Amino acid sequence: MAANVRTSHDLDTCVRADEALTRAFVILGKRWNALVLGSLRFGPAGFRELSRAIDGLSDSVLADRLAELTRHQLVHRRVDAGPPVSVTYELTERGRALLPALDQISAWAVEHLPPEPSAQ
Repeated sequence: MAANVRTSHDLDTCVRADEALTRAFVILGKRWNALVLGSLRFGPAGFRELSRAIDGLSDSVLADRLAELTRHQLVHRRVDAGPPVSVTYELTERGRALLPALDQISAWAVEHLPPEPSAQ
């Protein structure tokens, strides 16, 4: 019978995976970030469109999240000179690469997490 023994290679791989997961959730674990990314899945959107699409998200927090996602190169901010001047946000290739993972997390939540009781 083979023993279930971890090698130093297994531990190194596990540590690297944990570090990568930690880096990912520094961004994705921040409230609203995943919803902002998901709201951009269908194409570019302006600030007002995003604000209306995500219930409960204040404009100041949305601006902060968009700036953060832009810094991490998950979202691209495009300014069209106009007139009138308009700003649109869209997923970068890096941001689009996250969509399958977000879909999997959503599917997991549907299957394993009970819906929140509605406040009535």
